[in-house]
Amino acid sequence: MLAPLLVVFGAAIAGVLVEAFAPRYLRSAIHLPITLLSLLISFGLIVWQWIQGVPTKAAAMGAIAVDGPAMFIWGTILVLGFVSVLLINDEGQFVGAAAAVPGSAEEEQALYEGAAHTEVYPLVLFAVGGMMLFPAANDLLIAFVALEVMSLPLYLLCGLARRRRLLSQEAAMKYFLLGAFSSAFFLYGTAMIYGYANSLDLAKIGATLGTVGGQDMLLYLGGAMISVGLLFKIGGAPFQAWKPDVYQGAPTPITALMASGTLIAAFGALVRVFWVALGGLDWDWRPVFYGVAALTMLVGAILAITQTDIKRMLAYSSISHSGFLLIGVIATGSAQAQNTSALSGILFYLVAYGFTIVGAFAVVTMVRDPGGEAWHLSRWAGLGKRSPLLAGVFTFFLLAFAGIPLTSGFFGKYVIFQAAITGGALSLVIIGAVASAVAAFFYVRVIVLMFFSDPAADGPSVVLPSRGTAAVVGLAALATVVLGVFPQPVLDLAHSAAQSLFVR
Repeated sequence: MLAPLLVVFGAAIAGVLVEAFAPRYLRSAIHLPITLLSLLISFGLIVWQWIQGVPTKAAAMGAIAVDGPAMFIWGTILVLGFVSVLLINDEGQFVGAAAAVPGSAEEEQALYEGAAHTEVYPLVLFAVGGMMLFPAANDLLIAFVALEVMSLPLYLLCGLARRRRLLSQEAAMKYFLLGAFSSAFFLYGTAMIYGYANSLDLAKIGATLGTVGGQDMLLYLGGAMISVGLLFKIGGAPFQAWKPDVYQGAPTPITALMASGTLIAAFGALVRVFWVALGGLDWDWRPVFYGVAALTMLVGAILAITQTDIKRMLAYSSISHSGFLLIGVIATGSAQAQNTSALSGILFYLVAYGFTIVGAFAVVTMVRDPGGEAWHLSRWAGLGKRSPLLAGVFTFFLLAFAGIPLTSGFFGKYVIFQAAITGGALSLVIIGAVASAVAAFFYVRVIVLMFFSDPAADGPSVVLPSRGTAAVVGLAALATVVLGVFPQPVLDLAHSAAQSLFVR
């Protein structure tokens, strides 16, 4: 049952050995096939295991739940990880000597020699492995270990941007410090939950709710601290401040990996902790999450309007989408059918949003000024006249973010809102609709800027995409179209996966 996970971690360890023993000039040529092949093999094992029948028992002495939601999330993360590696493989994204002072002679020498950090590939595999383990953790201690395995490589990768070096290093430092702070909250909350339930197993914690007297304060404080750690990872308000800075400073392919894979993994873990372990306290945590969801949607949508950096704008857009996903987390009920409907909506939304955000960041890598990517929105003026195809694809991704019909974003919001209305959260759906209308404004603003403004004489150039980047953009656009026009197969798959979370 753990074979897909073991393949990814095994390939990551093999990558470390390549760094240790292979000649420098051969490392990149060895790393790429190992990385891509391991992700493909792992995905194939998941498909084979799904065909054989979804397991209903936890593996590794009950510590890892290999059930329908876990396998669905694993498959999604592996596909998005694969396309992110195709972006990472593009030349010119990563610095040649990360330890060198920005602008120093050492850095110039590394650029002149064409040096590259091939450690990126095993780091990505470790991060993907952590992303897979996090939402499948059936034990709070395993969840903490997975959180660190997922986060530590990303802290390093965020500081390796080839251009805007100081901004990249600042992003890595902020992410590390705030991430360590949130991890401490998660670990301290885990200790408090253990003090209450005398167990770290999620199912056993859920079974002890209401049976232990005189220690409710440990339970509530532990649940609150764990929620801080999880809300930080999804960028939920008021813990969202790191996201714009990190997304802006990190190399864009790493931003794409974080915006898709990290969000999916964190939501999978959040659902498992609060539905399986703390599901009996839903009347206590639902009002809190209600306020967090409303604040997250509004903060993301309103602050995105003020942004002039394209990556910061997409970061605030991501924050807003985290709020929409939280609506699904809140849409629980006493009936299993209601919970299954809410979870299947969350799973579909994660797939739809994951492909769209990766495609959007892939487009960003192709619009460049002489000093690097054209980050300022004013530089995107007239892009529709310079490169109508690329601007058209980016417009399609923006419309999907806005939830326009015939895009994946429309059906993603529809299934989430439908589950919330059935679950009695109509007022939150109304707030979500208002936030969507506000968000549509800044999406349309970018579209108008690209197609109805004159390009500057010294405007950015659109680089010819590599085969990898072209494949990523094409696959993301295809997924956005298919999930918007013919979403039923994926909805059925998500519904089938969601049912097994409650087979205990």
